[in-house]
Amino acid sequence: MKEKSFERKTQLLQSALDEFSSHKYDDASLNSIIKNASISKGTFYYHFKNKQDLYLYLIEHSSHVKWEFIHHRTRDLNESFQKMDIFERFKCQARIGVEFAMEHPKYHKLAKMLVKEKGNEIFDIIKERLEIGTNKLHDMINEGIEKGDFKPNFPKDFILKTISFMFTYFDDIFYADGVMVLEETLENLDNYVDFMKHGLGTS
Repeated sequence: MKEKSFERKTQLLQSALDEFSSHKYDDASLNSIIKNASISKGTFYYHFKNKQDLYLYLIEHSSHVKWEFIHHRTRDLNESFQKMDIFERFKCQARIGVEFAMEHPKYHKLAKMLVKEKGNEIFDIIKERLEIGTNKLHDMINEGIEKGDFKPNFPKDFILKTISFMFTYFDDIFYADGVMVLEETLENLDNYVDFMKHGLGTS
């Protein structure tokens, strides 16, 4: 991710996060973002082309923050994480993902708002340009296939699409009301991954 640095950058990103996590992209107001960040329009347009440019940067930034959070937590587990099959890794990373959502609720809300953009042009632009999470998930699945964690009769593309879809819509299945309780969420995640394992896995 190309880093940008300027005075009041933190305030601008926080203002953008507040706006984009509570409004769909088309409804979000760039004027409100700039006003709440207490920067001039000249400063904004010197660093960003338009609202879309800011949104893309914020989505990429939030994805980077989340994966850094997960990376540091899994790195602490070290050898035990490396010995897990893909389904145990899913559970481990999903648990850490829930911790991230609890510690950074606005980033989590931003991700949920992004899912709601599916079918809109902005979603396709982001999907094409910013595939951080998707690439990491695909790398995990490819490694799991090589290790024999999946039943061999399932094509790779089927596994990739099925698991990607299931993780993308986990919140919509269990938390349509937006209320997330940590213990309940972790139990649902364990059951969810067990459901995948018994359907797709070799054991």
